[in-house]
Amino acid sequence: MLTYCKSCVMPSTKPDLVLDEAGICNACRSFENRETIDWQSRRKELETILQRFRSKDGAHWDCVVPVSGGKDSAYQVIRMLQLDMTPLAVVSTTCHQSELGRKNIQNLKNLGVDMVEMSPNPVVRRKLNRIGLTQVGDISWPEHVGIFTIPVNMAVRFKIPLIIWGENSQNEYGGPAAASENNVLNRRWLEEFGGLLGLRVSDMIGMEGLSRRDLVPYHYPQDDDLQRVGVTGLFLGYYLPWDGYANALLAQAHGFQTFDSTVEGSIVNYENLDNHQTGIHDYFKFLKFGFGRATDIACLHIRRNRITRADGLELIGKHDGKFPWTYLGKPIEDILEPLDLSLDQFIKICDRFTNKKIFKRDARGNLVKDRFGNLSKLNDDNP
Repeated sequence: MLTYCKSCVMPSTKPDLVLDEAGICNACRSFENRETIDWQSRRKELETILQRFRSKDGAHWDCVVPVSGGKDSAYQVIRMLQLDMTPLAVVSTTCHQSELGRKNIQNLKNLGVDMVEMSPNPVVRRKLNRIGLTQVGDISWPEHVGIFTIPVNMAVRFKIPLIIWGENSQNEYGGPAAASENNVLNRRWLEEFGGLLGLRVSDMIGMEGLSRRDLVPYHYPQDDDLQRVGVTGLFLGYYLPWDGYANALLAQAHGFQTFDSTVEGSIVNYENLDNHQTGIHDYFKFLKFGFGRATDIACLHIRRNRITRADGLELIGKHDGKFPWTYLGKPIEDILEPLDLSLDQFIKICDRFTNKKIFKRDARGNLVKDRFGNLSKLNDDNP
């Protein structure tokens, strides 16, 4: 049975989430702790670090900023420009890029930055999408790996020691205390929290005819290469108060474009706009753990007192966990076609990864679905 945080609406099934004796989750507690942080001191600490890494003669880039075309990476670029840094924006192209995602990447260029875009072999990536979906229930597995490996490889290649990441997800969404307080992203963080789901890059060799050379973009640099360059990856959210909505507002003021309606499976129109496969990724989170992106966003806004917990529950009931018939307006059949998967095959994969302990089943043990293919949680009426 699902147990929910009494402050936000996150269920205890979320990996790394812990409810304390009062029934409050560690993500809410982490947010409460922000009130005790001296953010002015943190900002000065950031400025000191940036000064140390800033090119003395202007002959080199000052830092790498990993970007995807989303609101948060736009915010990271804007902040670095405001802090008088000369960033190299490094794009790890999303798996099934949307037109809106492409426009927002172009907008980043127009802000006045140099950009390197790595577009991994699409034939290989489609195989990785399929393997990720069928093996661990994550269609976006190669994207999540590439987000962390490609910018680091570029930092090594161009000898740029400083990488500016966004928020520490373990702090924003809940995770082990030691990880949530961390301000540096390193190999250990990647392996534990970077979305590998127990499936290593080396495991892919031999699957669907893939060889080691097919997987070059997805390999993390060797430790001696990182040490030679002195690569340091910092979470910007450790030094500046992190707020996705505020990030979106700042990004929009600098040309970032949003979707024309609420994004499917979410309750906002300003995030997850760059990849048509994201709807499937978020749906599988719902199948495995009983919550989706609408829950994530509702919790962030509840903690910031923008909406009440009751409003959050209503929005989640309306938007969370719906079968992903479309995403950013594209039909699911079109999204599955590059993976050579039919809708029927996809539904069977969905059923295989569904957590049968938290969803309603009939007398025969089959999952109960409505006419739109949507599931019902067992104690959804008692959150």
